[in-house]
Amino acid sequence: MTSSPASDTASAAQAPSAAEEALAGAVDDASLARSIARSREIEADMPLNPGRYRMLTGVRPTGNMHLGHYFGTMRSWAPIQDMGIDTWILVADYQVITDRDGVGPIRERVLSLTADALSVGVDPERSTIFAHSAVPAANQLMLPFLSLVTESELHRNPTVKAELEATAGRAMSGLLLTYPVHQAADILFCQANLVPVGKDQLPHLEQARLIAQRFDKRYGRAEKSRPVFRRPEALLGEAPLLLGLDGEKMSKSRGNTIELRMSADETAKALRKAKTDSDRVITYDPAGRPEVSNLLMLASLCGAGAPEEIAERIGDGGAGALKRLTTEAVNEYFAPIRARRQELVADEDHLLAVLASGNARANEVADETLRAVRAAMRMDY
Repeated sequence: MTSSPASDTASAAQAPSAAEEALAGAVDDASLARSIARSREIEADMPLNPGRYRMLTGVRPTGNMHLGHYFGTMRSWAPIQDMGIDTWILVADYQVITDRDGVGPIRERVLSLTADALSVGVDPERSTIFAHSAVPAANQLMLPFLSLVTESELHRNPTVKAELEATAGRAMSGLLLTYPVHQAADILFCQANLVPVGKDQLPHLEQARLIAQRFDKRYGRAEKSRPVFRRPEALLGEAPLLLGLDGEKMSKSRGNTIELRMSADETAKALRKAKTDSDRVITYDPAGRPEVSNLLMLASLCGAGAPEEIAERIGDGGAGALKRLTTEAVNEYFAPIRARRQELVADEDHLLAVLASGNARANEVADETLRAVRAAMRMDY
């Protein structure tokens, strides 16, 4: 049967574009292997040529930072800064409302996150800590950027799909749908070309790269010698996957975390409730004994030795001995960070001054980028 022009058009509209397939395939085996290889090249070059890079990382202040955040990304901030790389840390306060009805105690959490960043070694004299909502020129990029993406691309973004599923059947808001574009604006406004991500975030980075490429093709350049936006690349870390204390995915919303701000006593109380199993002989078996292995990994990350060695030392001491050892390791490791943090939260004026300085720096760069955008779009009048 011969199809009609109308049906051909409908079929073409439903077929994924090359860009959509690239976004959906950003974490397939071949793409992931290429991303890992490129990330290793960048890692080798970073200490040799730090001036080539500007790194941007961001955290949503939806709750207090916990050990998953620390071992996942935060512990890398100071070493990257100390290499001489221009380091930018985004407190993504606007992104709190992508999947929530309100902002919660947003001021407290923004200041808490600022204190966390400083307590792990971020130096505001060498790094830029800023709040999303305080940089209007960066957010203004959403308008031209939205002209460069299609609705179907956004729906096909794997992370948008996952975020929608996590909202438990609620209708998708426009902000949630355009979350990848918002993240692209975060990355591109400050000309970041290095973004630490996990593999599940690669589609967002690919979206940012596509937007930068499309802007150059459609609207042109403010200066003929270079595009308006730099192309960001992924820095793929090898962060261990830590489970929550209940054996499920670590999450602020589940209340199964150990927060950086917790005292030694609060940490001990939380770890005493951690899920284990009934076998008294402690072994490191992530597949067969995930909860026990999770505590062994946590103790290992805090300097107690390799997980297998810790398990051998405990032997048949059971879950009690494991929890005591893990508690001691965690509290010893985080003692100096917590002491520094306690000093910081006691001086709110200092935290506000750090944010004000970072916001001013971010606005300076954002205004410069927006001027280039307007010039490229012939809107500089």
